[in-house]
Amino acid sequence: MIRGDNSLEFVDIVDEYGKPTGETVERGKAHSEGIRHRTAHVWIIRRNGKQTEVLLQKRSLKKDSFPGQFDTSSAGHIQAGDEPLDSALRELREELGITADKEELRFVDTFKIQYETEFYGKMFRDNEIAFVFIYEKPIDISELILQEEELDAVEWFELEYVYEQCCAHNPKFCVPIGGLEVIRNDLKGGKIGRSISYPT
Repeated sequence: MIRGDNSLEFVDIVDEYGKPTGETVERGKAHSEGIRHRTAHVWIIRRNGKQTEVLLQKRSLKKDSFPGQFDTSSAGHIQAGDEPLDSALRELREELGITADKEELRFVDTFKIQYETEFYGKMFRDNEIAFVFIYEKPIDISELILQEEELDAVEWFELEYVYEQCCAHNPKFCVPIGGLEVIRNDLKGGKIGRSISYPT
C-alpha cells in the first residue's frame, strides 16, 4: 500500500492453514492489529550455469513498509473472495506487466510471516499466510512494464547470495526468509508441484 492512499481494501481473515473463516477485515486494520490474512508470492527464477537466480523487485520509496528494499519478484494481498492463484496472476500482470497462464505458475507451498515493527511512526503488525508460486518462463527484464507506484526497478540475484544476505539481516533486502527456504527446498526436491488444499 502507498502512503497517503485512503482507498479501502478488504482481505479474508484466515485460520492457521490459510483457509478463510468467512470473516473479512480492512487491510489497514489487519496490519495495525495483527489479524491473520493471506498473500500470494510469485518467484521468478532462471538457471545461469550451475546457479539459480531469482528476480527481485526494488520496492517504491512510497511504500508504507520497507521502502527502497529488494523483495520477492511479485507479491500482494489476496483480496476477500479471491483465490491464491488468481491473485498471483493479477500481481504479476499489475506489477511487472507479465500476462501468464494458470499452467505457467507452479504452486509450491505456504509459509507464515509474523512480525511487528514501526514505519513512519505507526506500528505495523504483519500476520500472513503466504502462498508461494514459481514462474520459470524466460523473460527479458528490459521489456517489463513496472508499476511505478509499487516498485522502482527489478534485478537478478543469485538465490544463495540473497539467502545468505537475508540471514545476515542486510538492510538492502526485505525478502522473507521463509519464502526463500520454500524455494530452496523445492529446487532441491525436484520441483514437485502441489495443489492447494486445507486440513479438514
